[in-house]
Amino acid sequence: MKLDTTHMRYLTNDDWKVLTAVELGSRNHEIVPTKMIGQIASLKSGMGSANKAISDLAKLNLISKMRNAKYDGYRITYNGFDYLALKSMYTRNSLDFLGTTIGVGKESDIYSAEDKNTNQRVLKIHRLGRVSFRTVKNNRDYLRNKQTGSWMYLSRLAAGKEYEFMNILYDNGFTVPRPYDYSRHCVLMERIIGYPMRQLREHYNHKLLYSQLMQFIVKLGNNGLIHCDFNEYNIMIKDDGTYDPETELGFIVIDFPQCISIEHPDADFYFKRDVECIRRFFSRRLKYDPKSDSTMLDTDGFGDGYKYAYPVFKRDVKRIGDLDIQVKASGYNKKLDRELESAVQSMRTGDILSDDEDEDQDDEAEYEDDENEEEDEDNDDEEDYEDYEDDDFSDFNSDNDDQEDLEEENERIIEALSSGVGNLKMDKLGNYILEDEEDEKK
Repeated sequence: MKLDTTHMRYLTNDDWKVLTAVELGSRNHEIVPTKMIGQIASLKSGMGSANKAISDLAKLNLISKMRNAKYDGYRITYNGFDYLALKSMYTRNSLDFLGTTIGVGKESDIYSAEDKNTNQRVLKIHRLGRVSFRTVKNNRDYLRNKQTGSWMYLSRLAAGKEYEFMNILYDNGFTVPRPYDYSRHCVLMERIIGYPMRQLREHYNHKLLYSQLMQFIVKLGNNGLIHCDFNEYNIMIKDDGTYDPETELGFIVIDFPQCISIEHPDADFYFKRDVECIRRFFSRRLKYDPKSDSTMLDTDGFGDGYKYAYPVFKRDVKRIGDLDIQVKASGYNKKLDRELESAVQSMRTGDILSDDEDEDQDDEAEYEDDENEEEDEDNDDEEDYEDYEDDDFSDFNSDNDDQEDLEEENERIIEALSSGVGNLKMDKLGNYILEDEEDEKK
């Protein structure tokens, strides 16, 4: 899909308001009614201005009118979505110039770019929904519950996921491009001086490169993540002379929306697939197919000169981080938290004893004594509360009895007044008093 930004500079404020209104309305409507567009845009000059902006945007193919629709309305196009994403980056000064196309993938377009200080950047625009990649929603766990969403919305989710992964991996020392900005379905990142590994025909130290790639897979797994698409298309090889092979890796890994947690039910399968992709590439392209050597003791790498030819999930992945939980990768759960709490609880109950177990047991006994004292105090408080509660309700019940007696006497007085029969007297305050028969006889 060709991105043409020629008309961006000519759009008015009303045009941007209407374009944004169509985007907002698309969240709840497949086709946004024309009247609603004007209401969301809140144009001061009324619907006349909104209609003009709608007409101009439609001519530029930033919004489109659907044929055979039941009502008059529009929806945003990919070109309009691109314009809004680029506009927000321009506003934040993270993007100043958009260059030519660097590459076109099955689910994204890559463009060269510059910031306001002419620093080289790369803009990745996610394009989910292409004919050659219609199964994306089944391949990405975080999209499976979004079957009714538009491809633009799913592209936005993928971009946000990738930006989140890149941020946390870069901050934790992984060799990934540095992310700079993100808007809708676009991610702005560092430009790597190099070339895709699929173009690799020879390498000055392919054995070292092989070992580093395998170590990267293990390191990622130790921190809770599996790439799931670790192949020659998503690995950038640095040009010779641009890095120190003794202290730096000779590659940069890209494309992360599909990452999953090592707690995922299929984690072993995807880990093995990533390893096999690298083994197959080195075997076919560089004729390098190392074998395991039990005589070797070095397990810090993989390939010739090391004990193992390639990593195995169950043998080599030992969790040391929780990046999958931090980014909520597909398949993550709270299993580690539960296991940690279980271990702590075991130590509390004495199932796991330290070297100073006597001191721990004494501390535990003192803790239990304190708990018992607190329980006794709580029991005393409970008894006091119960006594108070009983007294309170007894007073309440006696008050109810007095009230019932008073009401009964009032009824008798009313009956005596109405029938003219009865012994009624008045007290000093003028209130009627009903004399008892015994008092009358006296």
